[in-house]
Amino acid sequence: MHHARRTPILVLAFASWAVASAASAAKPIVAKPAAVATPAPAPTAAPALSAAYGRLLAQHVHPGTIDRIPLNVVDYEALGGDPDYAQALRDFADAKPEQLRSDKERFAFWVNAYNLLAIKTVVDRYPLKSIRDGGTFFLPIWKRKVGRIAGRELALDDIEHGILRAKFDEPRLHFAIVCASLSCPDLRPEPYDAARLDVQLDDQARSFLANTEKGMLPDPDGARARVSSIFKWFRDDFTPTGGVAQFIKSHADPAVAAKIPHLTDDGLSYLDYNWSLNDARRAARP
Repeated sequence: MHHARRTPILVLAFASWAVASAASAAKPIVAKPAAVATPAPAPTAAPALSAAYGRLLAQHVHPGTIDRIPLNVVDYEALGGDPDYAQALRDFADAKPEQLRSDKERFAFWVNAYNLLAIKTVVDRYPLKSIRDGGTFFLPIWKRKVGRIAGRELALDDIEHGILRAKFDEPRLHFAIVCASLSCPDLRPEPYDAARLDVQLDDQARSFLANTEKGMLPDPDGARARVSSIFKWFRDDFTPTGGVAQFIKSHADPAVAAKIPHLTDDGLSYLDYNWSLNDARRAARP
């Protein structure tokens, strides 16, 4: 999930929602005041989760290590032949997220949709060394229409920038969407679910910051750290939480935060980003 590749793009036309963030803890996701009247939800809301997608993640995502980076890896080769994969694609293609009743449901839906399309992007081109190999200089993979979600042919950038970043003020997003690369935050072996969304997002941020190979490597002086380039590319997304350093100290595990008591944004430098595929076939099991 992440590179200077991300540039604002088309904003899809459906109601605006947002998530409020605090520096010390996540607040409930609430909708922004609507500028214009919006239709009432349909009487029967669409299901927020695809059971097939949940089974797919549980079956084909597991811990491993590649290039000395501990992470959750994906068995793309086996996943592509799993009947649940085809069913999950159908579920998301036919979904009606506008019928979902809460902002948390909509946010979780679109994060799950992004991650499924990233998987599809790889499966459609497998084998490959990096998801970026599926694009060109003139048409990067992030801008290619790679699958159908909610009745629309979408690119990964359409979801990330046109929906998730445009409609929600939620910096923890950057630890939930996964663009199939080693330095991305880990793909969870379960879908995001509105009922547990804040717990899941906090866990993603905490786990990522504890990973010294790709999340954060504190300096012994407690005032400096090398952090993921995600924090450089999307620095502005963390401004509402008090800046990158404040977000890190607030969302890191207490044992990790204790190593950076004097960290400020001026003390940040950035880890190299490894775009190699998070492919289970390359991984050593823990």
